[in-house]
Amino acid sequence: MSLDILMPALSPTMEEGTLAKWLVAEGDSVVSGDVIAEIETDKATMEVEAVDEGVIAKLIVAAGTEGVKVNAVIAVLAEEGEDPASVQPGKSGTPAPAPAPAEAVPEVVSKLDTPAATSATVHGSAGSGANGDRVLASPLARRLASQNGLNLAAIGGSGPNGRIVKRDIQATLVGGGAKAMQVGAASASAGHSMPAGTGPDPRKIAGQLDMGYEEIPANNMRKTIARRLVEAKQTVPHFYLTVDIELDALLGLRGQINKAVPEGVKISVNDMIILASAKALIDEPDTNASWAGDAVLKYASADIAVAVATDNGLITPVLRDVQTKGLPEISAEMVDLATRAREGRLKPHEYQGGTFTISNLGMFGIREFAAVINPPHGAILAVGKGEKRPVVRTTEQGDTLAIATVMSVTLSCDHRVVDGAVGARWLNAFQQRLENPLSMLL
Repeated sequence: MSLDILMPALSPTMEEGTLAKWLVAEGDSVVSGDVIAEIETDKATMEVEAVDEGVIAKLIVAAGTEGVKVNAVIAVLAEEGEDPASVQPGKSGTPAPAPAPAEAVPEVVSKLDTPAATSATVHGSAGSGANGDRVLASPLARRLASQNGLNLAAIGGSGPNGRIVKRDIQATLVGGGAKAMQVGAASASAGHSMPAGTGPDPRKIAGQLDMGYEEIPANNMRKTIARRLVEAKQTVPHFYLTVDIELDALLGLRGQINKAVPEGVKISVNDMIILASAKALIDEPDTNASWAGDAVLKYASADIAVAVATDNGLITPVLRDVQTKGLPEISAEMVDLATRAREGRLKPHEYQGGTFTISNLGMFGIREFAAVINPPHGAILAVGKGEKRPVVRTTEQGDTLAIATVMSVTLSCDHRVVDGAVGARWLNAFQQRLENPLSMLL
């Protein structure tokens, strides 16, 4: 019996993903464990393995297709002795989902015939008519039209139900297709909609004012970031606490440590901030908590999520049990996680969970900022740059003016979990750890 290959759930929160690439073609033989596709989730690109052996009878979903629902049939595997040509999706033991409307069914294209997906869409080459009706076109036809600046609404389709396919784009390019090259302002906002409550539609405004722009499609990661940040600001009652921390003692200790550690190991200020945060969470456990709707969850371990900027957006890999680790171990783990985060190779358990978040923009020259809480964490620490500032020293002889290396940090707190006094105590403990850095090593 044939076997339906379904869109896998690669993380507990995944509802849909992008089928980025097929690594097999129809007719290829596979065995259990063979990598057959790459799937883009909201956080990373992950490989999908075959769970049985057989012949790839049919690729249902084309490479590059976005918004593929979990458990949707993406391909069919014919078992040994079965005629691949006779295999149909939904005939295996796994029920297939209801078929999509005609305009949403992608044309299956051989991976050898599919160009790399473009990262940007030029305004006006979209697949919608001037009246807002969606133009029927295969994913490959849309990409080719985008690459060549063609207006799909002006191209006749020769595929099923008038669908525009690759040969129609090629015929237009060979024949000139002056009408298809025309881009009207009326198509600027066609085929798109803005979620309620997000403000004016920038496409509509750009169309009315004849503003040229380049439209870069949001990937799954960017869409997830946008959704979660809106939810966080709308549902989490934020308040902010800021303190200035002197770093000269810490910088001196860091220099001594880096002279003593093995070659190839380099402790950063950020590594020391991560450790100080974990120690402060153990000192003040009321901050190491989450709101659970009808209760507060207080965590026994300090699992620190650290914001890492990637080409696709922000991701927060998690360092577990930081309070039990030394600086060399934290440094090596952070380098590994950050590298794989930028390459899109993190596993779900490496960026999910955590009890507290750190976002450091000091390396970009940012003096001070307030970060948005990363639910379900109860707080997030925003770290600015260390810089020389004048400070007032108070002694028995009176006040004197001095120069010190000072860093401003802001703690964003979920007021359902962390009260003002609780957040202030945590910041005080954190400050004491950094200004007396030997205490982190005890």
